[in-house]
Amino acid sequence: MATEQNPHAILFPYPLQGHVIPAVNLAINLASRGFTITFVNTKSIHHKTTQANNNNNVHAANGEADDIFAAVRGSGLDIRYATVSDGLPVEYDRSLNDEQFTGAMVYVMAAHVEELVAKMVKCSVPPVSCLIVDTFFVWGSAIAKKYGLLCASFWTEPALVYTLYYHMDLLIKNGHFASHDNRKDPIDYIPGVKTIEPKDLMSYLQEDDATTLVHQLIFAAFNDVRGADFVLCNTVHDLEPQVIEALQCYKPFYAIGPILPRGFTNNATVATSLWAESDCTQWLNSKPHGSVLYASFGSYAHITKWALWEIANGLLLSDVSFIWVLRPDVVSSNDLDPLPVGFKEAVRGRGMIIHWCSQQQVLTHPAIGGFLTHCGWNSILESIWCEVPLLCFPLFTDQFTNRKLVVDDWKVGINLSDNQRLVNKEEVLKNVNRFMEENLRNQLKATMGEIKKYLENALGPGGSCDKNMDCFVNNFNAKAKISSAAIN
Repeated sequence: MATEQNPHAILFPYPLQGHVIPAVNLAINLASRGFTITFVNTKSIHHKTTQANNNNNVHAANGEADDIFAAVRGSGLDIRYATVSDGLPVEYDRSLNDEQFTGAMVYVMAAHVEELVAKMVKCSVPPVSCLIVDTFFVWGSAIAKKYGLLCASFWTEPALVYTLYYHMDLLIKNGHFASHDNRKDPIDYIPGVKTIEPKDLMSYLQEDDATTLVHQLIFAAFNDVRGADFVLCNTVHDLEPQVIEALQCYKPFYAIGPILPRGFTNNATVATSLWAESDCTQWLNSKPHGSVLYASFGSYAHITKWALWEIANGLLLSDVSFIWVLRPDVVSSNDLDPLPVGFKEAVRGRGMIIHWCSQQQVLTHPAIGGFLTHCGWNSILESIWCEVPLLCFPLFTDQFTNRKLVVDDWKVGINLSDNQRLVNKEEVLKNVNRFMEENLRNQLKATMGEIKKYLENALGPGGSCDKNMDCFVNNFNAKAKISSAAIN
């Protein structure tokens, strides 16, 4: 008699650290609910991750000797690990060659993925039943359909951003996007979305030219997602209820966030950092509570050298202590020390400048009083959880829309600059000092405490995170049985 086997999902995170981290936590969550997960990093991400974690045990030519989930599997979860080529050489500088990287995502990677999926469908035990694919991949539902698998699309940003991309046809039809002279009046026709200003759209939807490679990727990805069976979204239902309810009219859309490690402790058992981490604890221990500004522009966004110098000079003029994460390629891989000459010496003692760190470790330290951020979605969720107010300077993509949520809707942060595209040292000085002043910080923290309750309720017993995840698993199992019966 046949025995019922675990559902087996192959999970493909988009090859950027901000997408890999929530995908790792999703893998752990699903495995704890009885799924077998095969987690697939690109060979490039795997290479950078193992390098960053000082792991020199990669002997296999294909780079698969190290397994980032080895310790997790030891705790009883069935999470397997594999790698796949994105179509570019492992050592190729994707940061310096973003257009070539995007081209590989659109036109090359699918063939490598399909080869892996075909092999796993043929011989995996338990048999593969599902692909879980980052929404920004252009091939997820097409490959799933070809091999008779269910497809869950994993969206790592707010539901608001998803629905704006999903309704690009309406933005084009109404002349707010992809026209020679984009309209500047408010947008009030997106289902579930209150009026939104064009300046608060994602950077790619503020552009006149929609023929670039990244636009080709976005159009193809949101065409492919229409064929997915489910969408899993790293947001909190009660933070975006109208948007989510409108999206549920199209297909099952589950708000399963915030996808944070339980207890919000650094999960050292799964390597996700792409750079070696500096430990800031000793330095932070020497600073008064709430006195330090943490600044980071994330793992992929770039900043112009001019803007970086204006921020540096503003920080220099302020009296504020700060930790500033400046990864090696934050301006360009060709400019490894982009700060003004003499800046590091001038701020010695009150400024700590590092390439990378454990953001969770820093945000949870009592010396941290605020976060100068590019408004990446992971950073926003982590800051809310830690009740650290946000000083916002979005750089590209969803960050402009995320800024709107933080500053205008939830009121848990302020802008670094009146003009989100430009900044000068005088504005930096004024807004850093204002932001770190105790009265405003306390006001922002109080508001943030209220927003944090939505996250706590979502993660609590009977909260939307578990409830929606259970609903997804139940609906997945039901649909999988129907698919299996149809095949047999």
